[in-house]
Amino acid sequence: MNPTQLRFDLRLIADMVEPRTRVLDVGCGGGELLKYLRETKKVDGRGIELSMSGVSGAVRQGLSVIQGDADTDLKDYPAQAFDYVILSQTLQATRNPREVLEQMLRIGRHAIVSLPNFGHWRVRLSLLAHGRMPVTSSLGFAWYDTPNIHLCTMDDFIDLSHAIGAKIEKGIAIDSSGRTRPFSPPDWKANLFGENGLFLLGNK
Repeated sequence: MNPTQLRFDLRLIADMVEPRTRVLDVGCGGGELLKYLRETKKVDGRGIELSMSGVSGAVRQGLSVIQGDADTDLKDYPAQAFDYVILSQTLQATRNPREVLEQMLRIGRHAIVSLPNFGHWRVRLSLLAHGRMPVTSSLGFAWYDTPNIHLCTMDDFIDLSHAIGAKIEKGIAIDSSGRTRPFSPPDWKANLFGENGLFLLGNK
């Protein structure tokens, strides 16, 4: 699989995964990341996807993906069953983000999470200037039909990570042009200029 065919943040996630490890991709869609990791890193990959169409697409590619819900089904996995548990652009759409993140770190040695940053300067400016919920490239839904029910800033996510005792091993801010900026919390510039955040977490 050509890496340029992979969504930009998924390429960054793939770079965080060590070869020949055990990976669970939560909300894996049609399995694009799992396929890439299987072909390039020889991982033992598994996936959970809520939509049946996504599951069917992944299975057609020979991937081990089952239908499941991050909010309810992660508790069924044994502790430390995986080296990496990945949740890409999905945490804000879960009903209980804290519990999902805790479960990820229970069943994996590492958790990799990417999320849209509600603290980005364009979001702040839109709220200030127009007084309405903003629509941006990473938050592309109107307030009344968005799947995002727990929007947060990168600083909010950092606070949650600390609250559950997770160690932030790596943080990357991604701007609207796709440029990346590694950072170590606290870093106000990352929260202001990162349209998306990407985090590699571990257990302390």
